[in-house]
Amino acid sequence: MKTFSRLALLFISVTAYAQDYDFGLIPENLLSNANAVVREHDEQYILKSINELQIKATHAVSVINSAGDRFSTVFIPYNPNTKVSNIKVEMFDSSGKLVKTYTKKDFSDYTNNPSAALYVDDRILVLRPVSASYPYTMRSSYETNTSNTVYLSQFRPVEAYQVAVQKASMSVQNDSGIKIRTKITDKPLTKLTHTQDGNLWKYGYENIPALIEETLAPDLDYLVPQVQFSPEKFTLEGRQGDMTDWDAFGKWYYQQLITPVSELTPEIIAEVKALNLTGSTAERVKTLYQYMQNKTRYVLIAMGIGGWQPMPAAEVSKKGYGDCKALTNYMRTLLAAAGIPSYFSVIYDGESVELFDKDFPRLSGNHAILMVPTEEGNIWLENTSQKHAFNHLSFTSHHRNVLAVKDDGIQIVDTPVYKPEQSKEKLVARITLLEDGGMNSEATFQFSGGQYDTNLRLFSLKNDELTELIKSRYYQLKIDQLLVKNLQNDRDKAHISYGLQLKANNFAKKLGADLFFPVMPYYEAVLFSENEERQHPFEISFPFQDDYEIEFSAPEGYAFNELPASNTITTDFGTYTIKFELKDKKLSVHRILTINKGIYPKERFKEYLAFRKKTAASDNTKILITKH
Repeated sequence: MKTFSRLALLFISVTAYAQDYDFGLIPENLLSNANAVVREHDEQYILKSINELQIKATHAVSVINSAGDRFSTVFIPYNPNTKVSNIKVEMFDSSGKLVKTYTKKDFSDYTNNPSAALYVDDRILVLRPVSASYPYTMRSSYETNTSNTVYLSQFRPVEAYQVAVQKASMSVQNDSGIKIRTKITDKPLTKLTHTQDGNLWKYGYENIPALIEETLAPDLDYLVPQVQFSPEKFTLEGRQGDMTDWDAFGKWYYQQLITPVSELTPEIIAEVKALNLTGSTAERVKTLYQYMQNKTRYVLIAMGIGGWQPMPAAEVSKKGYGDCKALTNYMRTLLAAAGIPSYFSVIYDGESVELFDKDFPRLSGNHAILMVPTEEGNIWLENTSQKHAFNHLSFTSHHRNVLAVKDDGIQIVDTPVYKPEQSKEKLVARITLLEDGGMNSEATFQFSGGQYDTNLRLFSLKNDELTELIKSRYYQLKIDQLLVKNLQNDRDKAHISYGLQLKANNFAKKLGADLFFPVMPYYEAVLFSENEERQHPFEISFPFQDDYEIEFSAPEGYAFNELPASNTITTDFGTYTIKFELKDKKLSVHRILTINKGIYPKERFKEYLAFRKKTAASDNTKILITKH
């Protein structure tokens, strides 16, 4: 995982007022597709000063079946700057009768380590109740007092698929005199109610049906409405900060989080000097980057100012490990020792694009990368992988922006936008058809862009594991023999390549003395379930192009019959072409599938299915060869 550890994002529940938890009182529409129903969720934030925030909350959830049990678990995070009190947990049966109560002593106390961090300084209380029957309702309440006022951050009513929400509310009482920005993101899913009385703001949502996680669904954040908050003055782990604008926040970030861990020690200066860097800026950056990769490994370190501050660069240099923050800052420090400026950059990494709002500064993001400006353009460095190519961002970091932290503020910079043809699989294959219906094939594969990213895992496999994975990709072939040759990762150009030699049985079907075979043997079928009642928009988050050139040779004494017509399909979602040519008694097939990135309304899902079905049908074209 490459996420920052942020205690406040786990604040879920707290307060109490009378409520009837009879399961029969849940509206019928909320039970459809639901494993659990949130009966009430109330958060009350009282901002008393720049370093004093009180949170009271209540969370009650009715669990319908065993798949909903996980939503009854009560989590209460805390740390030295966050004190928890007045914990109360109750269980109710299906009629709403109280059957059991719990107190703090019933909780287990763990290190709060959701991402398997090597070091972490947060704690969490956990209660996993057990019920003998369904449905049942769990209600929890507690109060939190914390000095970390930066975590007055957001209100989102839906946290998971297949969970309905009967009522969710949040209030903010601002007694601090600090200005708090708000940003409301509406969605068709439900309507927000909002009132203001002096310094008291109230927000609420009601009767939200359970969401189904559909094929190609965007990230849940895209589907669910939310309210975000940003106090202009804040405290994080005892350090007061300023979020009046991005520049003020950037100066604080640079001075408080980056500078203290970026000392150019004699050891760091010496290790850079020993590399004898020469050449252009890009060449020197590449030498340092690949040096850093070969020296370090990724380990999550969730300590230091709420998990946001990197461990010191000198420590990374000595120990050879760090998380995304630590490795990025270490790389930045190495470049500084070489006289090359670069910028620690915070990003939302994920398949769905999430952007920073230029008018809404807040402490957010889930990953760190490095931006190196040069006269030829920005160099982007992903620092968590020893296998990653130079100046290549994974597809989960494309098409978005970053917070580039500088000494005089934050610059919001766009990351590269890659076209589908820059995320390519290029296949060139020569196939010899055998009279018994089998085939021998010699092929080469090359991957770039996002398809480079998805194939990096090949380099972590043993030989037998690699063979089995490649076999599984072409499960439709009855593979008898398979050999993967010359697997290479070009870390200069972000290209992966390998050769593939295989023999398959029963590839062609016999029709008397003739043979009947498919033109696309190296094709991974993509199947989509057609949902007549699709609820949500769909997202093609991964733009790509597959470019296949295949040459077929017939067995001795056989000839290719009439060739199929070439085919072209053009849509908003992408394009498809397939061409057939007979030359020197050999059949050449050239097929290109291009898929565009985009988010589309649910009403167009059938169009997309129709496009993919047409391309699949064309890929399943079969050709007859006859014996003389």
